[in-house]
Amino acid sequence: MPPRRLRALPAFVGTVVLALAVALHAPGVLAQAGANSPPPSLPPEYSQASRDAFAAGMKEARALLAQKRYDDAIAKLDDLSRDRPREPQARFLRGVAQTEVGRDDDAIKTFEGLTSDFPELPEPHNNLAALYARKGNLDLARRELELAIAADPDYGIANENLGDVYVRLATQQYERAAALTKNSKTLPAKLKLARDVLATKPETAAAASTPPGATGAASPSKPDAPAPTAATPATQSPATPTPNATKEKSS
Repeated sequence: MPPRRLRALPAFVGTVVLALAVALHAPGVLAQAGANSPPPSLPPEYSQASRDAFAAGMKEARALLAQKRYDDAIAKLDDLSRDRPREPQARFLRGVAQTEVGRDDDAIKTFEGLTSDFPELPEPHNNLAALYARKGNLDLARRELELAIAADPDYGIANENLGDVYVRLATQQYERAAALTKNSKTLPAKLKLARDVLATKPETAAAASTPPGATGAASPSKPDAPAPTAATPATQSPATPTPNATKEKSS
């Protein structure tokens, strides 16, 4: 039988083999190409001009809040949030302004978004708890205050507010027990004590103190995300968790 002849390889196979050989023997060529590529530029919002503009906008928004021009402040804060969506301060102040004008549902959405994006910040959890408590959702309020304290165990406002929520929950349980138990000798005294605590107005000045550890509480992996710090809160009804506002932090 005559020997079989090998079929010639297509021309493109030789080209591929040659290219592979060049790549294997000259790896520095690929590295050199990558080294000469310019580094990716930062987003425009991280420029110094943008940071300065944001700081000026925050100052203007706080001035509007101080003048009780809440609708104007909300519009300004909306603009700032669109320009810098990863900046929590403008969003936090918007929630404060929404609370001031009675837009509680909008404020809840604002603070819920903040707690989702920045769970390490205690202030949004605290203010969300105050809104939940106002609606009578004490279990949700307790959960948010516990998260606030987990984020910052030394956060005085949240600790006091959690105590108020516990007292309100205890009062509800004592009232239920009183309806079920007619001859208890200790229950009336406990119920009176709890109601006396609820009738005591919270100390506004104490609630206004800046919580230790608030500055720098934002994650280092999130640039331009300083933690809100406490300022004078709005006056609340007795034993209602106290929301806090935030001071501007310069970039």
